[in-house]
Amino acid sequence: MDQLNPMSSRLYKLVVLVLVAGLASGCATTRQTTAKQPVDRFESWNRSVYSFNEALDRAVAKPVATAYVAVTPKPMRSGLANFLSNIVYPGVILQDALQLKPNRFVRDTGRLLVNTTVGIGGLFDPATKLGLETNNEDFGQTLGYWGVPSGPYLMLPILGPSTVRDTVGTVADHFTQPESHLNNKLLGWGLSGARLVDRRASLLGTEASLKRYIDPYAFIRNSYLQRREFLIYDGNPPEQPFEEEPDDDTP
Repeated sequence: MDQLNPMSSRLYKLVVLVLVAGLASGCATTRQTTAKQPVDRFESWNRSVYSFNEALDRAVAKPVATAYVAVTPKPMRSGLANFLSNIVYPGVILQDALQLKPNRFVRDTGRLLVNTTVGIGGLFDPATKLGLETNNEDFGQTLGYWGVPSGPYLMLPILGPSTVRDTVGTVADHFTQPESHLNNKLLGWGLSGARLVDRRASLLGTEASLKRYIDPYAFIRNSYLQRREFLIYDGNPPEQPFEEEPDDDTP
């Protein structure tokens, strides 16, 4: 490429920022010691970004998603969601290979082929009815699979919850998505925008549940970190060592 498109330029700048943050926080630690370190050492910055994201969501993202749901019939929304999931599924298959998971690689490849052909380009999801369930794999999970520590928690503008490791993974994932290989930049931005709107539409109604918590920011942070561990270990994360506190009567 002779010239980076605007999206790639911003992503490269984000990589530099993340790597500097990772070096400053000493994220090159072992998996065992990472668990005992503060997971949110950039909390002041993260909370500021969280407030910015919330304001942006109220002003733009939520109204757009609400209008999208209101004017678009549910079958069309389902078809678009299936299509957007299908076109990025080669990235999932790539992560299966990088994580040396042959069974998942075969099943996910079969899912992609079935939905692309029988499902008419991914608009329908016959693979799920055949027992080929969708899997969630990304480069951040691959790094975690091979023992790369997560580093501190980060709240990214617009993108939301992440960690140092997952932010690097997000940048790498961008280059496995179809819009990064399109010569038509307008079409690429359209795909990215459609994915954001579809994702926000799927979260409509979650605000009420968040209001039940005294600190929604902390709830989102803890939920994200737990889910990432769950995904990295395919639903079987290792138990953290339990350290007993001494009794009050112990001399």
